[in-house]
Amino acid sequence: MGRPRKTKNQKKERAAAQLRGQEEFGSVPHSFVFHRGRVGKNLQQLILDVRRVMQPYTASSLKVRKKNTLKDFVAVAGPLGVTHFLVFTKTPTNINLKFFRLPGGPTLTFRVAQYSLIKDVVSTLKRHRMHEQQFTHHPLLVLNNFGLQGMHIKVMATMFQNMFPSINVHKVNLNAIKRCVLINYNPDTQILEFRHYSLKVVPVGISKGLKKIMQEKFPNMSRLEDISELLVRDINLSESEAEQDGSHNTTELPQAYAGRGNMKAQQSAVRLTEIGPRMTLQLIKVEEGLSQGNVLYHSFIYKTEEELQVALAQKEARLQLKAERRRKQEADVERKQEQKQAHRKKSLEGIKRKKKQAEGSDSDAEDPGMQEDQKVDEPSDDDMEYYRQEVGEEPDEDLFPQSAKRKRRPSQSTRAGKRHKCTHPAGDQSPAASAGTSTKARKQRTPRPVQWKPQKLRGFSPRQPKGAQSPQHREAGQPAVQHRVSPKTRRKRPQAPGQHHARRQPGSRPWGQGKSGLRQKPVLKGKGSFRKPGRSGKRPA
Repeated sequence: MGRPRKTKNQKKERAAAQLRGQEEFGSVPHSFVFHRGRVGKNLQQLILDVRRVMQPYTASSLKVRKKNTLKDFVAVAGPLGVTHFLVFTKTPTNINLKFFRLPGGPTLTFRVAQYSLIKDVVSTLKRHRMHEQQFTHHPLLVLNNFGLQGMHIKVMATMFQNMFPSINVHKVNLNAIKRCVLINYNPDTQILEFRHYSLKVVPVGISKGLKKIMQEKFPNMSRLEDISELLVRDINLSESEAEQDGSHNTTELPQAYAGRGNMKAQQSAVRLTEIGPRMTLQLIKVEEGLSQGNVLYHSFIYKTEEELQVALAQKEARLQLKAERRRKQEADVERKQEQKQAHRKKSLEGIKRKKKQAEGSDSDAEDPGMQEDQKVDEPSDDDMEYYRQEVGEEPDEDLFPQSAKRKRRPSQSTRAGKRHKCTHPAGDQSPAASAGTSTKARKQRTPRPVQWKPQKLRGFSPRQPKGAQSPQHREAGQPAVQHRVSPKTRRKRPQAPGQHHARRQPGSRPWGQGKSGLRQKPVLKGKGSFRKPGRSGKRPA
């Protein structure tokens, strides 16, 4: 069967209870307990025990890193509603405990003279009374000997009272009081004793034997003749139950309390059992603010009025210097931001102006090296002339596609068709001999080269195809050797009687000509890609 449905009144009451709980939780003080700097293993355990004392209104699982500063904790304290810091520090000689009141102070610094952990205190008890239900409610604070005259005593009492939620004695629920924190001040030694107790209420006015029957713990009655002996005499009782209750811990309950026999308007005894931790504290100083203000009280250092005035003047000068530096820094930041915005605005205006100029002017303005009457897509005559001089023949139509409509120079010969393997004089080439094949057949025989614009490099000459006249031949006046073989037949043709090649000088063989003397047209891989000479064949002996 499913859960029974709630009525409208039950839902309203539950919503109202949740709202009251949230308001109550936000109105009570909260705390952070952590350490600063390096601490030992025992001190870390003491921090965990103090967090257990401050439950449930404390951060029991607070994680602290080395890079965290006090400003980091102050920054998160406001949104979380944290009102107090308990900070442990350790020096080579002492252990200090600081109480911070947020957000404006004051700060109390104590020296921890002695301390005992929860496990140390509980191990000395025969029967400890500590369970998890006790830590669901805040402890009851008891201050002793804090009514004496003295500014530092009043500050301490106010600090401790504000660390725990206040209690309205007329509306308090006694079942919510399960623990007690006692702070005792000794005016002679100026030492504070910090104790933590578990609270238990038991009825009085009846015999211990009857109490055991009420608690369903029946004693051994084998030696008794009548049950009346159990009610009259106290026998077979443990040593822990032999404690006598008196007027010092007996009171009349104003309302019923948890436990058998604790009825309203009945006499009951309040028993305390220490559960730890235990600390012995000594006040060192009281400061304004969060550990950065004036020292209001110091236990070991006493200053006269003149010394206090000098210290205040020095501190005021430091604060003024700090404020002046802060104002200067803010002014510098604002000035840099203004300069940055002005530079950005100026840059955007320049970009817009350049775009307008580019749209309104010709594209020739982008390349100042071009001639005025030359178009952007057309190759220059200097490149074509340089190709003719270096290669020794006319460039292909595909190499310079825009130059096909131009008139070629009459002194330069057109590209020859199929040529026989023979040697011609330097100036014996006729246009009729070069008209044997058409352009379409020539494109089918030779691979189509990639468009390439040769660069004029200092100290470096591009590779020449076979059959081209090298600069050394032109200077020496030697005849140009041109070889043309059909792509289908690559074998060496026999020479006519009496015709042979003259022995060339070393290094005079044209680039790209192999051992067989066949003409191989170079394949250009891309713009500016050249191969070193001498890899297509062996060097002549």
